[in-house]
Amino acid sequence: MTILSFTLILLVGAFLAGMLGSLTGLGGGVVIIPLLTLVFHTDIRYAIGTALIAAIATSSGSASAYVKEGITNIRLGMFLEIATTTGAVIGALIAVFMPTNVVAIIFGLVLIFTALMSFKPKKEYVTDEDTSELARKLRLNGAYPTPTGPVPYTVHRVAGGYFMMMFAGIMSGLLGIGSGALKVLAMDNIMRIPFKVSTTTSNFMIGVTAAASAVVYLQRGYISPGLCLPVVIGVLAGAFGGSRLLVKANVKRLRLVFSVVISLLAIQMIYNGYTGKL
Repeated sequence: MTILSFTLILLVGAFLAGMLGSLTGLGGGVVIIPLLTLVFHTDIRYAIGTALIAAIATSSGSASAYVKEGITNIRLGMFLEIATTTGAVIGALIAVFMPTNVVAIIFGLVLIFTALMSFKPKKEYVTDEDTSELARKLRLNGAYPTPTGPVPYTVHRVAGGYFMMMFAGIMSGLLGIGSGALKVLAMDNIMRIPFKVSTTTSNFMIGVTAAASAVVYLQRGYISPGLCLPVVIGVLAGAFGGSRLLVKANVKRLRLVFSVVISLLAIQMIYNGYTGKL
C-alpha cells in the first residue's frame, strides 16, 4: 500500500468516525483506535496517541460553542479537571509500560461498557434543597438556559464525583478515548447534574484531559504526524457533517447500530489481545 492510498483510506475512516461520534455522542476515538490497530495493524500506543490529538482538536472546536451558549458549567469543569488531568497522566504513564495485549483487552471491555451505557435513560435533574455543602462552598451550583428561561440545578456528592472523574481520567490516558460513559456516571448518576450540562461540561474537559495524556505519549515518541494529520482533518470534517445531520437523523436507531458495531470491534480487540496479536 502506497503512502497516498494509506492516507486517503485513513482520511475517509476518520471522517466516518467523526460523523458517527458526533451523531451518537460516543466519540470518534472508539472507531479510530480499532481502525488503526485492526485494519492497518498499527501499534496500539501510536493509535492511542493519534486518538488523543484528534480529541484535543474536536473538543477545542465544539466546546467553545457550548461555553458561548452558557450551558457549560465552567467552574465545575475546572474543578473536576484537576481530577481528570491527574488521572490522565497516571493512565498515560501506565500505558507506555503496560503490554499492548493487556491494553487491547481493557480497551475492548471499556468499549462494551460504553455501548451499554449509551442506552441508559437520561434524567434531567433540577434544583432542590438537598445539595452538597462542598458544592455550596465551591459555588458549583448553576443554571442552564432554555427557551422559557434559566433552569437552576444543584450539585450533589462532590467527593464521589471527583474520584470517579479521576478514574475516568486514568482510563482516558490509558486508552486514548474520552471515557464519556464514566463521566456520565460521575456527573449524571453521582453528582445528579442535568444531562445537557453534564455532556457539555464533559466535552469542555476532554481537550484538557487529552492534552495532559498526549504530553506523555509525545515524550515517549508515540505520536506520529503522518497518522495525526489525516485523522484530525477527517474527524473535524466528520464531526461538522454529523452536527448538520443530527437534526434529520434517527439517533436512537443509529446509536443501536453503532453500539453493535463497536461491540463487535471490542470483541475482536479482546480476542486479538488475548491471543497476543496486538
